[in-house]
Amino acid sequence: MSSDRAGGPLPGLLLVLSAPSGAGKTTLAHRFRETHPDAVFSVSATTRARRGAEKDGVDYHFLTPGRFEDLVQAGAFAEWAEVYGQRYGTLRSTVEEALSAGRIALFDVDVQGGEHIKGGWPEQAATVFVLPPSPAELERRLRGRSTDAEDVIKERLAAARAEVARGLASFDYVVVNDDVSRALSCLHAIVVHERARRGGAPDPDAAIRAEACRRGVTPVAAWLD
Repeated sequence: MSSDRAGGPLPGLLLVLSAPSGAGKTTLAHRFRETHPDAVFSVSATTRARRGAEKDGVDYHFLTPGRFEDLVQAGAFAEWAEVYGQRYGTLRSTVEEALSAGRIALFDVDVQGGEHIKGGWPEQAATVFVLPPSPAELERRLRGRSTDAEDVIKERLAAARAEVARGLASFDYVVVNDDVSRALSCLHAIVVHERARRGGAPDPDAAIRAEACRRGVTPVAAWLD
């Protein structure tokens, strides 16, 4: 458990990251985890089959469709959704364990999932929408992968526009990932500010830096044309 500047324990935090495909969110999340030892990744549950060297309980909690449905009916998920015929969800136990241990739980979910987590834990969750610098840069990144067909790229770009519009309308913070170091600095400021504020010992410097990343403050003109 981390401590604040006065030596007292810091409260746990649910750090929810969402982004359109190609924004660099996963890289950002892993880099953040490397520099924050009290941060843990939320391991999602899914009905899809394992791929390659994926491990149960590490990459995902791999569940049968029947078991997943049982957990849905039992109210065991903080959020869940069906994507391309497979179900994905965040277990409530993951959330509660992180909060009770005073840790930072990192969530890599879509905007709808992030909204559900925020709705369930409004005082413990900070939602951050990660953006590429512009639609043109997002398209460049998607094409640079050289793994997707043209129709898939167009589908991802259309989905990105819808995801961006929703994220900019509902998330707490917006981080433009034009430079990984700068984006990480913004994430760090958000976490320090949110935990200090909730712990009753506000950090003025972190507050100033975090507020510069607040939704409605972060420059996003390139996405509003």
